[in-house]
Amino acid sequence: MSKPEYKDLLEAGVHFGHLKKKWNPKMAPYIFMERKGIHLIDLNRTSECMERAANAMRQIAKSGRKIMFVATKKQARDIVANAARSVGMPFVTERWLGGMMTNFSTIRRSVKKMQTIDRMLQDGSLTSVTKKERLTLTRELNKLEKVLGGIANLNRLPAAIFIVDIHHEHIAVAEAHKLGLRTFGLVDTNSDPNQIDYPIPGNDDASKSISIITEYMVESIRQGLEERQQNKSEKDNGKG
Repeated sequence: MSKPEYKDLLEAGVHFGHLKKKWNPKMAPYIFMERKGIHLIDLNRTSECMERAANAMRQIAKSGRKIMFVATKKQARDIVANAARSVGMPFVTERWLGGMMTNFSTIRRSVKKMQTIDRMLQDGSLTSVTKKERLTLTRELNKLEKVLGGIANLNRLPAAIFIVDIHHEHIAVAEAHKLGLRTFGLVDTNSDPNQIDYPIPGNDDASKSISIITEYMVESIRQGLEERQQNKSEKDNGKG
Protein backbone atom coordinates (compact mmCIF):
# COMPACT_ATOMS: atom_id res chain seq x y z
CA MET A 1 0.00 0.00 0.00
CA SER A 2 1.45 3.33 -0.97
CA LYS A 3 1.01 6.29 1.29
CA PRO A 4 -2.55 7.65 1.25
CA GLU A 5 -2.83 10.72 -0.98
CA TYR A 6 -4.15 14.08 0.17
CA LYS A 7 -7.56 13.34 -1.33
CA ASP A 8 -7.74 9.94 0.43
CA LEU A 9 -7.13 11.64 3.77
CA LEU A 10 -9.72 14.27 2.90
CA GLU A 11 -12.33 11.66 1.98
CA ALA A 12 -11.68 9.78 5.23
CA GLY A 13 -12.31 13.00 7.18
CA VAL A 14 -8.84 12.98 8.75
CA HIS A 15 -8.86 16.80 8.77
CA PHE A 16 -11.85 17.21 11.11
CA GLY A 17 -10.67 18.29 14.54
CA HIS A 18 -12.64 19.15 17.65
CA LEU A 19 -14.57 22.29 18.51
CA LYS A 20 -12.32 25.28 18.83
CA LYS A 21 -13.18 25.71 22.51
CA LYS A 22 -11.82 22.22 23.23
CA TRP A 23 -8.49 22.70 21.55
CA ASN A 24 -5.03 22.30 22.99
CA PRO A 25 -2.95 25.34 21.92
CA LYS A 26 0.08 23.07 21.47
CA MET A 27 -1.68 21.68 18.37
CA ALA A 28 -1.46 25.11 16.69
CA PRO A 29 1.36 24.07 14.27
CA TYR A 30 -0.87 21.32 12.87
CA ILE A 31 -4.06 23.34 12.46
CA PHE A 32 -4.89 24.70 9.03
CA MET A 33 -7.93 26.85 9.84
CA GLU A 34 -11.14 27.10 11.77
CA ARG A 35 -14.51 26.63 10.12
CA LYS A 36 -17.89 26.96 11.86
CA GLY A 37 -16.23 26.70 15.24
CA ILE A 38 -14.34 23.52 14.34
CA HIS A 39 -10.60 23.25 13.86
CA LEU A 40 -9.43 21.72 10.61
CA ILE A 41 -6.13 19.86 10.61
CA ASP A 42 -3.46 20.59 8.00
CA LEU A 43 -3.34 17.38 5.97
CA ASN A 44 0.07 18.24 4.54
CA ARG A 45 1.43 18.06 8.07
CA THR A 46 -0.50 14.82 8.66
CA SER A 47 1.10 13.35 5.58
CA GLU A 48 4.64 14.35 6.65
CA CYS A 49 4.09 12.98 10.15
CA MET A 50 2.69 9.71 8.80
CA GLU A 51 5.78 9.18 6.71
CA ARG A 52 8.12 9.92 9.60
CA ALA A 53 6.20 7.53 11.88
CA ALA A 54 6.01 4.82 9.22
CA ASN A 55 9.78 4.86 8.63
CA ALA A 56 10.47 4.54 12.35
CA MET A 57 7.96 1.68 12.68
CA ARG A 58 9.49 -0.14 9.75
CA GLN A 59 12.90 -0.04 11.43
CA ILE A 60 11.51 -1.33 14.74
CA ALA A 61 9.77 -4.24 12.99
CA LYS A 62 12.91 -4.95 10.95
CA SER A 63 14.93 -5.21 14.16
CA GLY A 64 12.53 -7.89 15.41
CA ARG A 65 11.02 -5.88 18.24
CA LYS A 66 7.34 -5.45 19.02
CA ILE A 67 5.01 -2.46 18.73
CA MET A 68 1.94 -2.57 20.94
CA PHE A 69 -1.29 -1.11 19.55
CA VAL A 70 -3.59 0.63 22.02
CA ALA A 71 -7.15 1.77 21.30
CA THR A 72 -9.98 1.25 23.77
CA LYS A 73 -12.45 3.66 22.16
CA LYS A 74 -15.47 1.88 20.72
CA GLN A 75 -15.00 3.10 17.14
CA ALA A 76 -11.31 2.16 17.09
CA ARG A 77 -11.31 -1.26 18.80
CA ASP A 78 -11.99 -3.65 15.95
CA ILE A 79 -9.97 -1.69 13.40
CA VAL A 80 -6.90 -1.68 15.64
CA ALA A 81 -7.23 -5.28 16.87
CA ASN A 82 -7.52 -6.63 13.32
CA ALA A 83 -4.67 -4.45 12.08
CA ALA A 84 -2.32 -5.55 14.89
CA ARG A 85 -3.28 -9.22 14.44
CA SER A 86 -2.49 -9.05 10.73
CA VAL A 87 1.19 -8.36 11.49
CA GLY A 88 1.45 -10.40 14.69
CA MET A 89 1.73 -7.37 16.98
CA PRO A 90 0.29 -7.17 20.51
CA PHE A 91 -2.75 -5.00 21.17
CA VAL A 92 -4.95 -3.69 23.95
CA THR A 93 -8.46 -2.74 22.83
CA GLU A 94 -10.70 -3.64 25.76
CA ARG A 95 -9.35 -1.57 28.61
CA TRP A 96 -5.94 -0.49 29.74
CA LEU A 97 -5.21 -2.06 33.12
CA GLY A 98 -3.10 0.31 35.18
CA GLY A 99 0.39 -1.21 35.33
CA MET A 100 -0.04 -3.14 32.11
CA MET A 101 3.55 -2.29 31.26
CA THR A 102 5.05 -0.82 34.43
CA ASN A 103 3.93 -3.91 36.31
CA PHE A 104 4.52 -6.34 33.49
CA SER A 105 5.39 -9.38 35.62
CA THR A 106 2.00 -9.25 37.37
CA ILE A 107 0.25 -9.00 34.01
CA ARG A 108 2.27 -11.97 32.72
CA ARG A 109 1.01 -14.00 35.69
CA SER A 110 -2.58 -13.24 34.70
CA VAL A 111 -1.78 -14.25 31.11
CA LYS A 112 -0.30 -17.55 32.35
CA LYS A 113 -3.42 -18.16 34.42
CA MET A 114 -5.55 -17.52 31.34
CA GLN A 115 -3.48 -19.97 29.29
CA THR A 116 -3.69 -22.62 32.02
CA ILE A 117 -7.49 -22.40 32.23
CA ASP A 118 -7.67 -22.54 28.46
CA ARG A 119 -5.50 -25.67 28.36
CA MET A 120 -7.52 -27.36 31.11
CA LEU A 121 -10.78 -26.69 29.28
CA GLN A 122 -9.32 -27.89 25.98
CA ASP A 123 -7.48 -31.08 26.90
CA GLY A 124 -10.18 -32.74 28.96
CA SER A 125 -8.10 -32.84 32.17
CA LEU A 126 -11.17 -31.46 33.94
CA THR A 127 -13.14 -34.69 33.97
CA SER A 128 -13.89 -34.44 37.68
CA VAL A 129 -15.39 -30.95 37.66
CA THR A 130 -19.08 -30.26 37.74
CA LYS A 131 -20.89 -28.48 34.94
CA LYS A 132 -21.20 -25.44 37.16
CA GLU A 133 -17.46 -25.29 37.88
CA ARG A 134 -16.70 -25.66 34.18
CA LEU A 135 -19.07 -22.80 33.44
CA THR A 136 -17.37 -20.62 36.06
CA LEU A 137 -13.96 -21.37 34.53
CA THR A 138 -15.23 -20.66 31.02
CA ARG A 139 -16.60 -17.32 32.19
CA GLU A 140 -13.32 -16.43 33.85
CA LEU A 141 -11.42 -17.40 30.71
CA ASN A 142 -13.65 -15.19 28.55
CA LYS A 143 -13.15 -12.27 30.90
CA LEU A 144 -9.38 -12.66 30.92
CA GLU A 145 -9.24 -13.13 27.16
CA LYS A 146 -11.20 -9.99 26.55
CA VAL A 147 -8.65 -7.89 28.41
CA LEU A 148 -5.43 -9.86 27.89
CA GLY A 149 -5.98 -11.84 24.69
CA GLY A 150 -4.13 -9.30 22.58
CA ILE A 151 -0.96 -9.54 24.67
CA ALA A 152 -0.99 -13.30 25.31
CA ASN A 153 2.18 -13.85 23.25
CA LEU A 154 4.09 -10.86 24.55
CA ASN A 155 6.93 -12.28 26.63
CA ARG A 156 8.77 -9.04 27.17
CA LEU A 157 7.99 -5.37 26.95
CA PRO A 158 7.41 -3.93 23.48
CA ALA A 159 9.86 -1.42 22.03
CA ALA A 160 7.11 1.06 21.21
CA ILE A 161 3.39 1.72 21.41
CA PHE A 162 0.98 3.09 18.83
CA ILE A 163 -2.02 4.85 20.36
CA VAL A 164 -5.31 6.04 18.92
CA ASP A 165 -6.38 9.10 20.95
CA ILE A 166 -3.57 9.94 23.35
CA HIS A 167 -5.97 12.04 25.42
CA HIS A 168 -8.19 9.04 26.09
CA GLU A 169 -5.23 6.67 26.64
CA HIS A 170 -3.23 8.98 28.90
CA ILE A 171 -2.38 6.15 31.35
CA ALA A 172 -0.77 4.12 28.56
CA VAL A 173 1.18 7.22 27.45
CA ALA A 174 2.41 7.82 31.01
CA GLU A 175 3.55 4.19 31.41
CA ALA A 176 5.37 4.27 28.08
CA HIS A 177 7.21 7.43 29.17
CA LYS A 178 8.18 5.89 32.48
CA LEU A 179 9.73 2.91 30.71
CA GLY A 180 11.35 4.94 27.92
CA LEU A 181 9.38 3.26 25.14
CA ARG A 182 8.95 5.02 21.85
CA THR A 183 5.49 6.46 21.36
CA PHE A 184 3.45 6.84 18.18
CA GLY A 185 -0.04 8.27 18.25
CA LEU A 186 -3.00 9.63 16.36
CA VAL A 187 -3.37 13.07 17.87
CA ASP A 188 -6.51 15.19 17.60
CA THR A 189 -6.81 18.96 18.18
CA ASN A 190 -7.70 18.48 21.88
CA SER A 191 -4.42 16.70 22.72
CA ASP A 192 -0.82 17.68 23.44
CA PRO A 193 1.34 16.40 20.55
CA ASN A 194 4.50 16.96 22.61
CA GLN A 195 3.49 13.97 24.72
CA ILE A 196 4.36 11.69 21.82
CA ASP A 197 7.62 11.01 19.94
CA TYR A 198 5.82 10.52 16.63
CA PRO A 199 2.52 12.42 16.66
CA ILE A 200 0.23 12.00 13.65
CA PRO A 201 -2.26 14.89 13.61
CA GLY A 202 -5.69 13.62 12.63
CA ASN A 203 -9.29 12.94 13.53
CA ASP A 204 -9.25 10.24 16.21
CA ASP A 205 -13.05 9.89 16.43
CA ALA A 206 -14.11 8.72 12.97
CA SER A 207 -13.54 5.09 12.08
CA LYS A 208 -12.56 5.94 8.48
CA SER A 209 -9.85 8.29 9.68
CA ILE A 210 -8.57 5.81 12.30
CA SER A 211 -8.59 3.08 9.68
CA ILE A 212 -6.63 4.86 6.94
CA ILE A 213 -3.84 5.88 9.32
CA THR A 214 -3.67 2.55 11.18
CA GLU A 215 -3.58 0.62 7.89
CA TYR A 216 -0.65 2.66 6.65
CA MET A 217 1.28 2.08 9.89
CA VAL A 218 0.62 -1.66 9.65
CA GLU A 219 1.79 -1.68 6.05
CA SER A 220 5.11 -0.16 7.11
CA ILE A 221 5.45 -2.82 9.84
CA ARG A 222 4.73 -5.51 7.24
CA GLN A 223 7.53 -4.10 5.07
CA GLY A 224 9.93 -4.14 8.00
CA LEU A 225 9.06 -7.77 8.76
CA GLU A 226 9.61 -8.74 5.11
CA GLU A 227 13.00 -6.99 5.07
CA ARG A 228 13.90 -8.88 8.24
CA GLN A 229 13.02 -12.20 6.57
CA GLN A 230 15.03 -11.28 3.48
CA ASN A 231 18.09 -10.41 5.54
CA LYS A 232 17.76 -13.70 7.39
CA SER A 233 17.56 -15.82 4.24
CA GLU A 234 20.46 -13.89 2.68
CA LYS A 235 22.53 -14.59 5.77
CA ASP A 236 21.55 -18.27 5.71
CA ASN A 237 22.40 -18.54 2.02
CA GLY A 238 25.69 -16.80 2.60
CA LYS A 239 26.66 -19.50 5.11
CA GLY A 240 26.59 -22.18 2.41
